[in-house]
Amino acid sequence: MHSSATFLIEFGAIILGLGLLGRFAGRFQFSPIPLYLLAGLAFGEGGLLPLGTSEEFVAIGAEIGVILLLLMLGLEYTATDLVSNLKTQYPAGLVDAALNALPGAAMALLLGWGPVAAVVLAGVTWISSSGVIAKVLGDLGRLGNRETPVILSILVLEDLSMAVYLPIITALLAGAGLAAGSATLAIALGVAGLVLVVAVRYGRHLSRFVSSDDPEKLLLVVLGLTLLVAGVAQQLQVSAAVGAFLVGIALSGEVAEGAHGLLSPLRDLFAAVFFVFFGLHTDPASIPPVLLPALALALVTAGTKIATGYWAAKRAGISAKGRWRAGGTLVARGEFSIVIAGLAVTSGIEPRLGPLATAYVLILVIVGPLTARFTEPVATRLTSRSRRSTTTVTETPQDRDLVPSPDAPAEK
Repeated sequence: MHSSATFLIEFGAIILGLGLLGRFAGRFQFSPIPLYLLAGLAFGEGGLLPLGTSEEFVAIGAEIGVILLLLMLGLEYTATDLVSNLKTQYPAGLVDAALNALPGAAMALLLGWGPVAAVVLAGVTWISSSGVIAKVLGDLGRLGNRETPVILSILVLEDLSMAVYLPIITALLAGAGLAAGSATLAIALGVAGLVLVVAVRYGRHLSRFVSSDDPEKLLLVVLGLTLLVAGVAQQLQVSAAVGAFLVGIALSGEVAEGAHGLLSPLRDLFAAVFFVFFGLHTDPASIPPVLLPALALALVTAGTKIATGYWAAKRAGISAKGRWRAGGTLVARGEFSIVIAGLAVTSGIEPRLGPLATAYVLILVIVGPLTARFTEPVATRLTSRSRRSTTTVTETPQDRDLVPSPDAPAEK
């Protein structure tokens, strides 16, 4: 069969399969990311049906998927929002980084993978999934809750930290020395700072330049500008993803809203291709040996994320129930953990890192919506039970008679 015909059949089957998997996930109201990863495992080496001619195109589509993910994320925030969050919520960001990055780094070192893999795995366990969490908040009707701004602030700080973290990872994985790595980081910070200044002072003028009443022209200009900036950023050894993120931040107002609506279908398509591509490079047989470390890491970092959300919400004056809801909502990991791990897999620093990250994300992207829903009621029940048992132990027979019945009316 002609290679072009084989490519069309393979790629068409992939897109059709992803659509059916997404529909299945939507019917049961959970994230399709684990299904996309499983599809990649099925189509990759060692899977049920390895790909042939379409793999190279899938790789290009995956890179575009990462760029669009970061662009759309940048469109969600303005430069003013980012500056405000940095000023008011940076303590929560520091606690988040310390509690959730250190377990990943410690696991990599315990497994003997070396310092570079430790920095990579720290990022995998640190960053929550903005996409999954946003969907969960909408599904649970919590967008108007008092704890939701705290959750979003932590996510914004995590996303902004990517502008610093990704260049560091890129330099480390490329084997750059201290001088080259420092130069790369300095360029990244300089570009990020410049974009923030331009966005704050001249964002309206830039958005007006990009703006167009014709959806076709707006789509072409925004997409072309994003790919151009991403390519230049990658050429400077910064990161294509960071470049796309900064373009999203620089656009605001009606342009951001219009671009968001136009690019959302493209983002969903290429993001799904990205998850499949990551699965393609993970041999299913390599997952069972790292399943126990992945489970242990998922258990520990689920607890640290709950602690992070609880502490941040308490600092903001949220009630106990809202604190537990904030913590449980932050547990999910997803797209950005896979983006970080994908950089390491491509560089080939540690063959077991990809399978471990895949298993880890699969666990927490499934568990995350459950913790968002049930952490608060379970914690409330356990807390009230603990209080009742403490009261029962410390009270005397005389005191017991004075304890009112739960059904008794309250005193006025």
